[in-house]
Amino acid sequence: MSDLLTHDEYLAIAADLNPPSMSFIDGRFRPAKSGNTLATINPATGKKLADIAACDKEDVDFAVEKARESFDDGRWRCLHPSERKDVLIRLCKLIARNRRELAVLEALDSGKPIKDCETIDIPELIHTIKWHAEAIDKIYDQTAPVGNDAISIIVREPIGVVGAVLPWNFPLLMLAWKMGPALAAGCSMVIKPAEQTSLTALRIAELAMEAGLPRGVLNIVTGTGKDVGEPIGMHRDVDMVSFTGSTATGRCFLRYAADSNLKKVVLECGGKNPCIVLEDAEDLDRVAAQVVNAAFWNMGENCSAGSRLIVHKKIKEELLERVKAHAREWRTGDPLDPANHLGALVDQNHFKKVASYLHYGKDSGKQVILGGETTDGIYVQPTIFDGVDSQDRLAQEEIFGPVLSVITVGSYDEAIQVANNTDYGLAASVFTANAKRALRAAQAVRAGTVTVNCFGEGDITTPFGGYKQSGFGGRDNSIHAHDQYTELKTIWLDISDPVDEACVD
Repeated sequence: MSDLLTHDEYLAIAADLNPPSMSFIDGRFRPAKSGNTLATINPATGKKLADIAACDKEDVDFAVEKARESFDDGRWRCLHPSERKDVLIRLCKLIARNRRELAVLEALDSGKPIKDCETIDIPELIHTIKWHAEAIDKIYDQTAPVGNDAISIIVREPIGVVGAVLPWNFPLLMLAWKMGPALAAGCSMVIKPAEQTSLTALRIAELAMEAGLPRGVLNIVTGTGKDVGEPIGMHRDVDMVSFTGSTATGRCFLRYAADSNLKKVVLECGGKNPCIVLEDAEDLDRVAAQVVNAAFWNMGENCSAGSRLIVHKKIKEELLERVKAHAREWRTGDPLDPANHLGALVDQNHFKKVASYLHYGKDSGKQVILGGETTDGIYVQPTIFDGVDSQDRLAQEEIFGPVLSVITVGSYDEAIQVANNTDYGLAASVFTANAKRALRAAQAVRAGTVTVNCFGEGDITTPFGGYKQSGFGGRDNSIHAHDQYTELKTIWLDISDPVDEACVD
């Protein structure tokens, strides 16, 4: 990717944008059948970006019907694997060609800083789709050891019509996490982007058609969770749903599956992720930089955010001084200014939720050692609360904002106990100079991803998902993601030599 532009250059791109706003079904942009619309707002300015189609069950039914037609007649799933790969590679090239437009549109729609959109989200969007595309003609099926009288072939087949329900914190990247493996498997899709952040998904659908994806294979239905998400979850002709979002909403999709056709459900839900810093951690300045990135990246609107700093009392004061110094360098402001690390929270409702935790922390006597305030109506300063008990709301509830809670411990065993003391188990980080201790901690912490001496989520080659109430049914990323969009079939061939009983004495 090329270098970042200036603030003024990004503003000029934004002024020229004319994003698609209707739903995308069967290869065409279409208004909601009801004619209803809902406004999508630039959270940084409060100004309307577009009126998107406010779809409902009737639109979902139509999209599923067209997705089913495209799946059943084989226009995508029956293409040669190399042909499907070529279409997705062409899509990646088109995304790269339009990367500036997509980055600005993402920043405007979500409040994400343009620096992250340009250097993280767009490159990872392209890399994810390309990685899954390249895997299409490289995944082999299996045979089973069944003896000499039979051959057993175990094959993967595309699961069918996939419903994908996306979050608003990483609109493009989460689209790629679902779309990449599902389309690689040969499925057809009905996708509901978050109503706050629908514009980039619609633009990707347009580029997918330009790349040669057959009509009906990728459908984008915009609207609210109640009007679009629930009908997708309840639809009897949707074969599986992949959802990323809150644990509370994830529970709903399990109920929808139980009340409809027992469709497969994969959930990637919330997290209250620990960042454990033990007394022997080396290079505390580097540790502090990692802690700040874990807590505040993407305004803390990240399911794997390291929102609990569990630190040994021997190094706590020195570490916190360094954490505060690094956090002060994270500027907050206009998302289109590349000098800013942090942008606006996604909308007023979420802003009020996060602000309520700031009020709670101060009212309950926690020590505010950084931030604690809001600015310009929808910006939240990076905030650190010290003196948090492991049972406190600040340590138990997913805030989904730039708020770090500091919990002091006196031993390795206490650190592990505190780390596991939530309903979540998505991600964790451990900082220690002792390799044996690091591995012990990585095994002891109940989380889907544990990083050692760094914050991260792995990469496209590693599965991502959670333990406990952080996940259900499968994993995003890696070759394992393909499994959730396929069904396993056993084909048994009897090759025994028949014996003519009349010739046997």
